[in-house]
Amino acid sequence: MEIKVVKKVLDANNEIAMQNRKMFSENKVFTVNMMSSPGSGKTSILEQTLSMITPEIKPAVIVGDICTANDALRIAATGTPSVQINTDEFGGDCHIGAQFIKKAAAELDIENIDLLIIENIGNLVCPAEFDMGENLRVVVLSVTEGEDKPVKYPLMFRVCDAVLLNKTDLLPHLDYKIEETLKNIKMINHEIPVFQMSAKTGEGFQGWMDWLYLLL
Repeated sequence: MEIKVVKKVLDANNEIAMQNRKMFSENKVFTVNMMSSPGSGKTSILEQTLSMITPEIKPAVIVGDICTANDALRIAATGTPSVQINTDEFGGDCHIGAQFIKKAAAELDIENIDLLIIENIGNLVCPAEFDMGENLRVVVLSVTEGEDKPVKYPLMFRVCDAVLLNKTDLLPHLDYKIEETLKNIKMINHEIPVFQMSAKTGEGFQGWMDWLYLLL
């Protein structure tokens, strides 16, 4: 019974995701789903990314959280159009479903957006299972989380198109083996690019931005 219920939920989500994908395609909106565990630095990476986007590209952000609008307020401070999604009133879902994206996109001037970034709810499990109609999936991993996260949560690293390895400025202060992390990532997905960066200092961001521009 549980398997049937899960399949029904995913099927319903996928149907709306197809509608979202059609809407984004028709309006030439490139959509990025950014996922991670809580505290990895998604919002800080978004702030830095938005500050580096060239003027001819018009971005917008959909921010997902169970509660609060803290991250959306930080994004709004950059001058970027943003919409907050909170799942607390719907039972506190630990991921954003396609139906939420459809509703949030209706609040944006979608015809005048080139790049839509979805900041998913902090979680390395559930968000990996839900298609939202996005073009690209990115996972943020911080060096403070330990080297074994890719092998502990393999689906996330299997379905994503890139890894942003954040907080590298802290490496001199940590007992952290970055080579082991890279080995574990490649063990799960040997083709996935890994961009080592620091949202605090901006180091390593140019490689990520160059790669993103190639896809836009």
